[in-house]
Amino acid sequence: MTDYGHELQFGTFLTPVNADPQVAVRLAQLTERAGLDLATFQDHPYQPAFHDTWTLLAWVAAATERITVSGNVLNLPLRQPAVLARAAASLDLLSGGRVAMGLGAGGFWDAIEAMGGPRRSPREAVDALQEALEIMRGVWDPQNRSPLRVAGDHYRVTGAKRGPAPAHDIPVWLGAYKPRMLRLIGREADGWLPSLSYLGDGDLARGNAVIDEAATGAGRDPAEIRRLLNLGGTIRPDGDGFLRGPVSQWVEELTRLALEDGIGTFIVAADDPDLIETLGGEIAPAVREAVAAARRTRGTTPASARRGTKALAARRDGIDYASLPVGLAEHAVEPGDREYEAVRHNYLRAGEPGIVLRPQDAGEIVTALDWSREQQVPFAVRSAGHGISGRSTNDGGIVLDVGALRSVEVVDETTRRVRIGAGATWGEVAEALTPRRWAITSGDHGGVGVGGLGTAGGIGFLGRLQGLTIDRVVAAELVTAAGRLVRASAAENPDLYWALRGAGGNLGVVTWLELEAGVIGDVAFSQMVLDATDTAGLVEKWGAAMEAAPRGLTSFMILAPARRGQGPIAQLMSMYAADGGDADPEDAVAALQTLAEAGPLLGHQAQLVPYSAAVSRQPRHHTGGGSPAARSGLLTHLDRDASRAIEKLLASGASHFTQLRATGAAAHDLAADATAYAHRHQNFQLTGLSSTQAVINEVWDAEIGPVQDGSYLSFDTDTRPERLAEAFPEPTLARLREIKAVHDPENVFRSNFPIPPADTPNSAAGQRAA
Repeated sequence: MTDYGHELQFGTFLTPVNADPQVAVRLAQLTERAGLDLATFQDHPYQPAFHDTWTLLAWVAAATERITVSGNVLNLPLRQPAVLARAAASLDLLSGGRVAMGLGAGGFWDAIEAMGGPRRSPREAVDALQEALEIMRGVWDPQNRSPLRVAGDHYRVTGAKRGPAPAHDIPVWLGAYKPRMLRLIGREADGWLPSLSYLGDGDLARGNAVIDEAATGAGRDPAEIRRLLNLGGTIRPDGDGFLRGPVSQWVEELTRLALEDGIGTFIVAADDPDLIETLGGEIAPAVREAVAAARRTRGTTPASARRGTKALAARRDGIDYASLPVGLAEHAVEPGDREYEAVRHNYLRAGEPGIVLRPQDAGEIVTALDWSREQQVPFAVRSAGHGISGRSTNDGGIVLDVGALRSVEVVDETTRRVRIGAGATWGEVAEALTPRRWAITSGDHGGVGVGGLGTAGGIGFLGRLQGLTIDRVVAAELVTAAGRLVRASAAENPDLYWALRGAGGNLGVVTWLELEAGVIGDVAFSQMVLDATDTAGLVEKWGAAMEAAPRGLTSFMILAPARRGQGPIAQLMSMYAADGGDADPEDAVAALQTLAEAGPLLGHQAQLVPYSAAVSRQPRHHTGGGSPAARSGLLTHLDRDASRAIEKLLASGASHFTQLRATGAAAHDLAADATAYAHRHQNFQLTGLSSTQAVINEVWDAEIGPVQDGSYLSFDTDTRPERLAEAFPEPTLARLREIKAVHDPENVFRSNFPIPPADTPNSAAGQRAA
């Protein structure tokens, strides 16, 4: 008996007939409505009565929202693998990670040859498939900066550019029956996809044995290979053969295939709508329940929790992997896993964590935090991984990634309250709110995570109109260091609510935030290039224009030093928005004109667009960038002294990226003690990036330090103690320490500018209460 512990999946195997072009599409949509997991299609490019399968897959992906789509199986001899890989990655990105790759070595060679394809012997077909797999996986690996080269006998690439990376790790399932193909599956593929009609008695067991032996020899756990099966059958009152009988017979026979032959995915040839509905509504739930009950009795280890010898060898010291709860293990990623490259880094910083936990709900976050506290390694929390500081990854430690919590739900239409999962990105939020003509101020990049920005500050393109992102937060849910799931608002845990808005990373793991959106229609989004030869003069004029500007105008400036025969330039990204509707073009032009007059204008583009076009959805795949060093400061005015200091910073070469952000206006509407972010009189925020901390510190301390008025920690990597005092001036810091003593007395959350708990008589009582 063989049960690999795979989470069960059910899908359909549909005929791509084109006599009525929409039949296959409607059946795929029915597959989704019935609650099934995937829709797959035959691929016979030489058959004029069928749709082209890849075109159909793209159409079905656009016409559905949840199901995975796949060829079953794609005819590789007529589909060039490098192009197929790029097509799959594109469709995966467009569909949000809903593509699987079912591949076949080829068959029907007369028809293939008639279409211009090669005729191959069985051995050549297997060799070609192996070469194709290497090419496809290479295309999907853009983190490898070297050109892709595969000198195969059947497929060659000679320096192809890699990418794009798909939205998820696309599984490759191979249709196979002979030992050589089965061994290839065990070594390199993600799944075995045979059809039951082509198998004889005992062939499933024999095939599994060959795959398992090859997998073990390659250092893999056999459970890494999903076992899929194409089946046919009918539902009828009386039994008349395998899968030819009532629902109860189907349930019994499919359950046996799962528990005795290791089948994890059942794909039913079902062009019959009634069969699809019964499969999803009755058969699949009953099989899942029966298999789950048997696994509980047997103590079956889920496939996702098992690792081969290569993966086991990559595990890090200080982490008790064996004690990881089963529910977390199903989605965790370790250094030996193929998904590891996609989750180890953040936006700018490379990382090598010992494990990345990916809890699926608040309950699993509690479990993850409890387990993490028992490990003797660094601990980090990640929302989306876009932060400059890099503290959402580490080396050798644990990363708790809340990216699965990404819902955007309107709680109250009247007050425009929106509940947003901490793992969502602001591009996703903007996209979801645009149809309502709502928007929430949120930085300048759609890939930034909600949980990080929504608790640290949030200086964005709508900032002078709406205030900081934290100013829109009206409630939150979080898991405290003691593993308690609590809510915070003005009415519930008000001190925690106060502290979360500015120092959230120190208090717990946020699961969701509720924010009040504003009514924002189309905005004027402007990009200017100005001559910055007189850097100080330009900065001073731009600063004065911003302080005098209407609240609807917010502008960011990037200063580039002179290089390659070109003098210094300034790039302005600016947004003009109206509270309550569309931006008026004439008002926008008038406001932007004041910025254009700050220096010699070299170029300008502006357009009226939805907010979601300026802060757009971005891929979550981060590749790291080394270990950048950053400094960040707040400035009240860009007067002559401040502007000259910025000019000296730029001329020094210590900062290879220098940015100014206008804040103020609506951000000044709150008192300094209203939130843990106490900087309510400054008008500008300055950031400088460098290759090393010592280089940027020396120039920054000498030139910017004397004119700086506070710090914005989200953009700072300098961990010297004075940064904390700059970010949280007294009495803010003292109050934060007292709250920290209640909710995190052991300083569990200490990876991101930790606030030390106060040493007070109340801290022990607070620890007991937590």
